[in-house]
Amino acid sequence: MAASAVSENSSADFDHPFEFKKSVQSMVDSSNLEHLPSKYNLEIGGGNDTSATSCESLPVIDYSALTSADPLRRSKAVAEFAGACADWGVFFLVNHGLPEELISSLLATVREFFSLPDDEKKQYEGKSTSSPIVCGNFNVKTTSNQTFTLWRDFLKIHTHPEFHCPSKPEPLREIVEEYTGRVRKMVREMVGAIAESMELDRDYVEEALQLKSSHQKLGASFYPPCPQPDKTLGLPPHNDTGLFTILAIRNGEPGLQTDRQGQWFEVNPPPNCMVVNVGEHLEIFSNGRCKSDLHRVVVNRERERLAVAVGNGTGCDVVVGPAAPLVERDGRAFYRSMKYQEYMESQFTRAYNGMSLLDEQRIHY
Repeated sequence: MAASAVSENSSADFDHPFEFKKSVQSMVDSSNLEHLPSKYNLEIGGGNDTSATSCESLPVIDYSALTSADPLRRSKAVAEFAGACADWGVFFLVNHGLPEELISSLLATVREFFSLPDDEKKQYEGKSTSSPIVCGNFNVKTTSNQTFTLWRDFLKIHTHPEFHCPSKPEPLREIVEEYTGRVRKMVREMVGAIAESMELDRDYVEEALQLKSSHQKLGASFYPPCPQPDKTLGLPPHNDTGLFTILAIRNGEPGLQTDRQGQWFEVNPPPNCMVVNVGEHLEIFSNGRCKSDLHRVVVNRERERLAVAVGNGTGCDVVVGPAAPLVERDGRAFYRSMKYQEYMESQFTRAYNGMSLLDEQRIHY
């Protein structure tokens, strides 16, 4: 399937892409599905090719080395980290310091949320794209102006600079607050390391991106077993916004795929690691030195899949463009500047023209 075939954008056919008519999970539980309901059926050019090549060479970054007091060890780790951000745009993070018990509790409690009755979850149906808590289904639009619903139940929570969380299950708030707080600290260290690799002053970068008031959101995705996985998607090809997305996947369950030079590769994380995606705003700020990876999620017939992603951006009021010292060094800016909040809103309100918003921000000389 071509990367531009679908877009996670709204269209004139509906006010916004969120809805909550019935969760995928409750539909699967209430009937013995043998065929995919039509609203979830995506077929372009007679099929939906979700094949991918197994990948053994995805970079592995040691976070403990990245933050080491040993200058030689840290210098080597920073170089490897910068290489992973420039080459793949996605990598595995090991020795990250996030307690395994905390990650397990997060995933288990999020799974409990998705098991709540639909009537309880429906209170979080998105009224707008800026709603602090949104739960439900997600519609996408194809380049042929058709819409379909992803085979996915989702929960999105804004966690910083203001913290929000559903009231049930009861432990969720405390777990999410601790987890996202730890992730923010980790991301600030990673931004500092990438600043070092670009020979930028860390204080300049933190101020330019307003990291103390950075926008952070947690996105949980639940994909039940699918009767016809080759006819639908869990998530269409897309780039993440922001700086870094930190992804926890229960039991390393397969389904995430990344595009590299037009070929899809499976991202199968080893135990006790996080998956990190480079965001569009880091690509823009680095003037192209870092590359945001295009990725998608496919579903399967045999088992459910659960993943929790924490997206970490700049401050909402930051006009994000290439860093001034890098523009001076490169002789030109390769990306247009745009206010972060406007960029986020444009993801859902812009008319889809076959190009991603990141593509539109690139300046071609």
